[in-house]
Amino acid sequence: MSSLPPGLIFILGAVLLPLLPGKIRSATYLVFPLLAFATIVNLEVGSSLVVPVLSWELVLLQVDRLSLAFGYVFIIMTFLGGIYAFHVKDVGQQSASLLYAGSALGVCFAGDLLTLFVFWELMLVGSSLLIWSRRTAQSGRAGTRYFLVHFVAGILLLAGIWLHMDKTGSLLIGPVAGSLASTLILISFAVNAAVPPLHAWLPDAYPEGTVTGSVFLSAFTTKVAVYALIRCFAGFEPLIWVGTIMAIYGVVFAILQNDVRRLLSYHIVSQVGYMVAAVGIGTEMAINGATAHAFTHILYKALLFMGAGAVLHTTGRSKLSELGGLARSMPLTLILYMIGALSISAFPLFSGFVSKSMVVYAAGQNHMGAVVLLMYLVSIATFLSVGLKLPYFTWLGSDRALRPSATPVGMYVSMALTAGLCIAIGVYPSLLYDVLPFTVTYQPYTMAKVVETMQLLGFTGLGFWLLVHRLEGKNYMTLDTDWFYRRLPGLVYVLAYRLFALLGGQRAHVFFRGLPGLLRGHAVLTGRRIYEFSGSLPTLANRLARGLFDVSGGRQVYERTLPLFREYSRDIALGALFVAVLLALFLILTLV
Repeated sequence: MSSLPPGLIFILGAVLLPLLPGKIRSATYLVFPLLAFATIVNLEVGSSLVVPVLSWELVLLQVDRLSLAFGYVFIIMTFLGGIYAFHVKDVGQQSASLLYAGSALGVCFAGDLLTLFVFWELMLVGSSLLIWSRRTAQSGRAGTRYFLVHFVAGILLLAGIWLHMDKTGSLLIGPVAGSLASTLILISFAVNAAVPPLHAWLPDAYPEGTVTGSVFLSAFTTKVAVYALIRCFAGFEPLIWVGTIMAIYGVVFAILQNDVRRLLSYHIVSQVGYMVAAVGIGTEMAINGATAHAFTHILYKALLFMGAGAVLHTTGRSKLSELGGLARSMPLTLILYMIGALSISAFPLFSGFVSKSMVVYAAGQNHMGAVVLLMYLVSIATFLSVGLKLPYFTWLGSDRALRPSATPVGMYVSMALTAGLCIAIGVYPSLLYDVLPFTVTYQPYTMAKVVETMQLLGFTGLGFWLLVHRLEGKNYMTLDTDWFYRRLPGLVYVLAYRLFALLGGQRAHVFFRGLPGLLRGHAVLTGRRIYEFSGSLPTLANRLARGLFDVSGGRQVYERTLPLFREYSRDIALGALFVAVLLALFLILTLV
């Protein structure tokens, strides 16, 4: 039992849950995190499990303090998420969340790159199902885009692993630098870490997940990527400025958002930026800071999504322009949400203050004054948007006469437990320090740090009250880099059509209309629309146009609620095959 990879317990649970009666599934769900926790506490640093497969020796379990730190928080989060979703009877969501969490654990304890890749791709399956499980047109399109973006990243990761193995003869996880293999692996990790401009899948997909599914989504994918970056790219200095830009980019876009969960999604980008910058610094203090901030972020970000999810669950609304006046009917949700908001804003006595200050201190130790200053500015904007704007316009602003339904007890229990952990870490930092990779001698609570932080947050609060009416939610959608993969295919189609028409005249029209299942339809440029597709058959082009790329004028194709894989498997299989062929050709040409 002590040498069993804890992630396999979750994956086994994902398989067993559909076989159980619905009345006991939610309670049984909680057994698997408890079993995994009992397993992980018995793991000894240095223990491993090697399994021979063909000519390789796969390391399914490799234990050190870094893997244990991420393992602890992933298991805790799965347990808390199970309580939050206790009222959910959809076995698909329950199994998907266990598969997702188990795969994340699998990555953290993997000792070789091939095992890492397998669990990396299983994460994609579980997380995609949590988006599709909402069964709306928007979640269908967002989930398909999410799947294909991460599928491409997975192909790049596999190509990088193959090249790395060909060059070094080893599959063991460790520093990777200075080659095409390292570039491909880094790009794949950057996609999952939501590094701009490769980040748009996150604010596109996470707000479309189920109420409970988005809590899990906020916890795993980006933090697993941070873990992988620590393993393979610690001390890679370009990541310092990549992470700093992430922190700024995410918080700026968060301020502009009207949708509550989209606002919180952009803050994932921003907060992960702190971690990526710390990975780039690469010192023991910085790696401790990245790990600590990942640990606390998983908890307080989950708490924020829990609060936002409770509002969505009880009111059916998630836009600031449609919310307001909920403090009387949902006061406990507001209080618990604010504990998460104060944590992410790095308020003293809350968890974010402990972990975020470690990252800033590591930057200061390395004489990176500009990075320190920019991180302070990001903290101010974080408090402005998450700690002031969102709760004010959701709970305190104009009363919209909303009558929320009852909040499930499990939601309150989970939020209370998560809030308790945020406070406990803030008050007793040693609880966190004891699980970090390196010995910690850092003291966050000095008079200078506390006074400095309170001054910054205090003046931010004053500015908010003076400008509150300029910050109210407006019902519009901000454009981000996802515009390109939503719209570029239409432009490519039009250009290709015109090129063929120029070369082949009428035959081009016949050619484009005659491609069975690939490019059915014709392009029409009208106004600001790029193209419209005609025809009623659910061919790949129609499905991609209407579902994947959100083309203006296309009819909705996700009008019926169908089993998830039946609904989306054809699009994914064909799209994935097409992308895989293109990337394989590119890789072959590169090698030649």
